[in-house]
Amino acid sequence: MGPANPASLAPLHFVLCGSVDDGKSSLLGRLLHDTGAVFEDELRALERASRRWGTRGGAADLALLLDGLAAEREQGITIDVAYRQFATPRRRFFVADAPGHEQYTRNMATGASVSDLAVVLVDARKGVLPQTARHTRVVAMLGVRSVVVAVNKMDLVEWSRDRYEAIASAYGRLAEEIGLREFPLIPISAVGGENLTRRGAESDWYGGQTLLEHLETVEVSPPAAKSPFRMPIQYVNRPGEGFRGYQGRVASGSVAPGDRVRVEPSGAETEVAEIVVWKGNLPRAGRGDSVTLTLATEVDAARGDVLAAA
Repeated sequence: MGPANPASLAPLHFVLCGSVDDGKSSLLGRLLHDTGAVFEDELRALERASRRWGTRGGAADLALLLDGLAAEREQGITIDVAYRQFATPRRRFFVADAPGHEQYTRNMATGASVSDLAVVLVDARKGVLPQTARHTRVVAMLGVRSVVVAVNKMDLVEWSRDRYEAIASAYGRLAEEIGLREFPLIPISAVGGENLTRRGAESDWYGGQTLLEHLETVEVSPPAAKSPFRMPIQYVNRPGEGFRGYQGRVASGSVAPGDRVRVEPSGAETEVAEIVVWKGNLPRAGRGDSVTLTLATEVDAARGDVLAAA
């Protein structure tokens, strides 16, 4: 049997991001397991994989539910974006588990481009890292204004309140610089599930929601209508000589032929030539539209780059 039908709240699309080894795959694996989204045959396969690839001494390593590529399991990292869904009686969720390595930031941007909310993980032992800041900036640039910070691996710092508050202060400075106004911080242990899907007895000093409770109840707002144009490139379409189209979903703002755009992060500028969809060409595309853009001049742009208003 599947999970109970979610109630009235709209489905939530969110991305898990943060630096490498912060525990993103473990967090999502725990959410899937504890909400009943993992079938018995998957659990048996997970147990077999855990004995071969796991990092839990033979115990079930829930991160392997997401790290499905052989290269990911060998290296213990996430390379591509893994998309999963689950539901509770209160809401349905669609999740993008993004890679943490700097060289895979393009993949992370692709996952963020279709998200309403970002869960930014921070390893309690390491604090706010450059990749934490980079991912936060990317989601903000793509118009994701709802952010929740999961301070993970609190069990490895003995649930230190001082450590949690130091991370809250450091992330607060980053958020102020970027312009994020609300970013609740939740101390969690993804491996054990404390403050993730259930209350943690070791953190009686924390009086807020669990991460799952926050996700079940948060209301997200779409970006303002006047937000600047942003579209992460999800695919470069070259069916033959003479056509090069950049496919993606408009994350914010709108675009029309003749508009000047910049490719980020390279900074190259050009103009939009056409907006192509399966029915033909459009005079304008807005947030949520999946389109193919052709450009007036050749530029170096690839999957994961972002086309932005110049």
